[in-house]
Amino acid sequence: MAMADITIYGAGIFGLSIAWACVQRGAKVRVIDPNGAGSGSSGGVVGALAPHTPENWNDKKQFQFESLIMAADFWRAVEQAGGKSAGYARSGRLQPLNDARAIDLAKARSENARTLWQDLARFEIIPAKQAGSWAPMSETGLLIHDTLSGRMHPRMACAALVAALAAKGCHIAPEGAPQGRLIEATGWRGLLQLSQDMQQPVGNGVKGQAAVLDYHAAADAPQLFADALHIIPHANGTVAIGSTSEREFDDPFSTDAQLDDVVSRAKHAFPILKDAPVLERWAGVRPRAKSRAPMIGHHPTREGAFIANGGFKIGFGMAPKIAVVMADLVLEGADSIPDGFRPEASIR
Repeated sequence: MAMADITIYGAGIFGLSIAWACVQRGAKVRVIDPNGAGSGSSGGVVGALAPHTPENWNDKKQFQFESLIMAADFWRAVEQAGGKSAGYARSGRLQPLNDARAIDLAKARSENARTLWQDLARFEIIPAKQAGSWAPMSETGLLIHDTLSGRMHPRMACAALVAALAAKGCHIAPEGAPQGRLIEATGWRGLLQLSQDMQQPVGNGVKGQAAVLDYHAAADAPQLFADALHIIPHANGTVAIGSTSEREFDDPFSTDAQLDDVVSRAKHAFPILKDAPVLERWAGVRPRAKSRAPMIGHHPTREGAFIANGGFKIGFGMAPKIAVVMADLVLEGADSIPDGFRPEASIR
C-alpha cells in the first residue's frame, strides 16, 4: 500500500470532511478511528444547520455564512462520488415573534441581512398563516422566515462521506501509526486530553440529549426554532428534536427526564407533533473549545501536526469551509484561518 500523505485521527464530521477535501486534490489520506465513522456526536440525530443572526458581524459569522452557502455544492459532490444521500436540504427555518420588541428586532435583522447575506439568502417577517399547518405558535401571528438555514441527517451525512472517500480509495481503519502529516480530529475526549497535556482547560464535552419522532408529513418543510428547541424534519420521514446542554454528566450516552422535558416542550410549542410517536432517544457528547469557536490550525503540542476540533453545535454547518481551509493549510501551506478559530484563542 502506498504511503499516505495525510493521516487523520478521528472519523467524525471534521475528520471525514477534511479527508474528502484532501482526496479531491489528489492526496493519499488515511482516516483512523477505533470506533468507526460517526461514532461520537457526529452520529447524532438532529442536524440543524442554523446561521448566526445577521448583526454584530464578525469573522466567525462570516465564516459560517460562507460555509452554509457552500454546503449545497459540497454535499452534492459527496453524494455524486459515493452514491449515498447525505439528507441535505437548504430548507430554511421558521421562528415565532411573540411581542413587539421581537418584531422590532427582527425588522432590524432583516435590514442587516440584505447586506450581510449578500442577497444570497433572506431573513424576513411573514404571517404565520403563510406557513400553513407547519408553523410554530406565535402570539403576534408573525414569524421569522430565513432561507439560509439548512438541514441534514448526521448519520446519513457521515455514511455519504465514507462512501465518497471509499470511491477515492480512502477507507476508515480502526488503528494504525500516522503516515505523512497528522491531523487530530478526536472530539471531546481529544479536548480533554489536550487540556491535560497543557495543564489548563482548553475545551470540554457538553452532553446533549435528543429525540426522533415519526412524522412523515413534513419531510420537505423548514426547520422550526422556539423555546430554545430545534425541530428538524428529515427526508426519511422523521422529525428530530434537540437538545439539552449538560456540562456535568455521569453517563455520556444515557437519556433521562431532561429529554422527556424537551419532548414535552416541543409538543406544546408545535401542537402538530403532539401525536407523533417517539422512535428513538439519543444522547452524546459534543466537543466545545474554550473559545466557543471551532479549534483549527497548527496543533499546539505536536510539532508539525494539525488540529480540527470543537465543532460543538455548529460542526456540520462549518464543515464544508473548514474542510477547504484545512486542506489549504495542510497541503499548500496557505493559512486563511480566522484568529478566533486558532488554538491560541482557547489557550490564554
